[in-house]
Amino acid sequence: MLTTLVHGTPTQTPPLLIAHGLFGSARNWNVIAKRLSDERQVIAVDMRNHGHSPRSDSQSYPDMAQDLAEVIDAYGGQMDVLGHSMGGKTAMTLALQYPEKVHRLVVADIAPVTYTHSHSHLIAAMRAVDLTSVKRRSDAEEQLAAQGVSPNLQSFFTQSLDISSKTWLLNLDTLDAQMQSILGFPELGTHFSGPTLFLSGGTSDYVQREHRDTIKSLFPNAHFAKIPGTGHWLHAEKPREFEASVRSYLHI
Repeated sequence: MLTTLVHGTPTQTPPLLIAHGLFGSARNWNVIAKRLSDERQVIAVDMRNHGHSPRSDSQSYPDMAQDLAEVIDAYGGQMDVLGHSMGGKTAMTLALQYPEKVHRLVVADIAPVTYTHSHSHLIAAMRAVDLTSVKRRSDAEEQLAAQGVSPNLQSFFTQSLDISSKTWLLNLDTLDAQMQSILGFPELGTHFSGPTLFLSGGTSDYVQREHRDTIKSLFPNAHFAKIPGTGHWLHAEKPREFEASVRSYLHI
């Protein structure tokens, strides 16, 4: 089963499951998860091939959705689910494949469509870091900077660097090999009629108006909201506004 970080204790409110995006981890969501755990139990996961979760040759959305379904079963059988980016696509796939396991769904800045931008160049940058010379995270950040990686991504990537063992807590080989699966979205021939919020960054282009027909065909009870002045990493750029939006929607 996936590695989990559990915040809070069970209440009468359904637990909240958080699925991070590509190159992320459960610990990236610690602050938001802890704050939301004042009213419910919150379970954040390391997705497969990330953090301390099991390694696999597959990064397909049906397989990742099954991973989330196993976590939900272990904690009682139904949850509210929040997913960002790759985690958002996984959460959507979970709702489409296992609708009985999802109470409410929040999809953060991603649509159920195929994207064309690849992240393989970022994997190449991480692979190029000489880990034998890294004694602190700043050493790795300097090497990433030399390859043109932006400061915010330098910091984000090195959160998945184990300094003591000098290894990435990411299965870079599988993530690179499975990049087309990650960028795509499976055709499942189903829909999820439960309450769904597509929460996007105001300056992000990941969820576009032309995606809405596709979204509505799969999630007929979808609602849309934006957080002004934020990009794809809306939960990191404006965590309080993001938390407030999620909290408000889950209270409906």
